[in-house]
Amino acid sequence: MKKAAKLSPAIGAEAVDEYISSFPEDVRAILQRIRRIIRKAAPGAVEKMAYQIPTFTLDGKNLMHFAAFKDHLSLYPIPSGPASFLKEIGPYIKGKGTIAFPLDRPIPSGLVKKIAMYHVRDRRAGPAS
Repeated sequence: MKKAAKLSPAIGAEAVDEYISSFPEDVRAILQRIRRIIRKAAPGAVEKMAYQIPTFTLDGKNLMHFAAFKDHLSLYPIPSGPASFLKEIGPYIKGKGTIAFPLDRPIPSGLVKKIAMYHVRDRRAGPAS
C-alpha cells in the first residue's frame, strides 16, 4: 500500500476527508466505516486532524484518533474498562496506547463501537474524585 500523501494544513473534517482520500479504495472504505462508527458512538464529537491523523474531540479535548498504515489500522488511545473488556481488546494491543487491527482481516466493528463508547463515557464521567 502506498503511504498517505502530504496533506494540506487544513485541520477540520475537510482535512480528514483529504487524509482518507489519500489511501487506496479498499483502505478508504475501512477508514470511512471507522469514522461512521465513531461519529455514531460519540454524538457531538468534532473531527479534526491532530498529530497528522484523524481525530475526534469532545468538549474541546481529544477523544480518540485513528490512522491507516501499511498492514493495519490503529485506534488511539486504549480505553480503560473492566477486565472482560480489556481481555477483548488484548489481542489487538500493539504498544503503549495503540490498538491495531490487521487490514487483511475484517475489522471488528462492534469492538470499535465499544471502544468509542468507553472513551465517551470516560470523558463524560470527568476526573475521578
